[in-house]
Amino acid sequence: MHFIGGEKGGVGKSLMARLLAQYFIDHGQPFLAFDSDKTHGALMRFYSSYSSPVVIDDYQSLDVLIELAAAEPARRILVDLAAQSQQALARWMADSRLLELAPELNLELVYWHVMDNGFDSVELLRKLLDEFGQKIKLVLVLNQVRGERFALLEASGQRARAELWGARSMSLQRLADATMHKIDANSRSFWAALNNGGGTEGTLGLLEQQRLWAWVKRVYEDLDRIAP
Repeated sequence: MHFIGGEKGGVGKSLMARLLAQYFIDHGQPFLAFDSDKTHGALMRFYSSYSSPVVIDDYQSLDVLIELAAAEPARRILVDLAAQSQQALARWMADSRLLELAPELNLELVYWHVMDNGFDSVELLRKLLDEFGQKIKLVLVLNQVRGERFALLEASGQRARAELWGARSMSLQRLADATMHKIDANSRSFWAALNNGGGTEGTLGLLEQQRLWAWVKRVYEDLDRIAP
């Protein structure tokens, strides 16, 4: 079960969720996706055939995810968390004793902490580590949307702390704004954007497709290393 979080709005949580969904599709890995954003759900928009809504502050809605995971262990469950939903998620986990129950269900819980290079993301990582410690598998996604350097993260010691507890890290390089805007404006999956035929109105040109392909390939190489 993969939770895509980071608490802070605009750090790229939904972008990472979309990339994971496309990765699962391209690698023939069965999965179900759930979107907790009530107003701007990216998975519901870009991968609607695989996605359903979920209400993070509704225990019954979240319980369904565990039932689905237990029913078919080979199938991945992907949950795109809205901003400021970590507290509700942690409360549900604690009240349900999910961290203790997961090994009995042969269920691995993975939290993808998407962050930019600002102070808020570092502080949110600290709180996440205080909350879960070594109890959950953690992946740090360093989104370079605002810059390639993560000096505040390195200086804080939180990355070293996370990696000491087994966390993995990956970088998410920035894709050209114009290319991403075209993809988003047409509500296309990444597969559709790469296979829409170059040059027609509202679609990616030949070189844009090449840049998108190279960008996706780099992400997949990181995901292969992490083995989601």
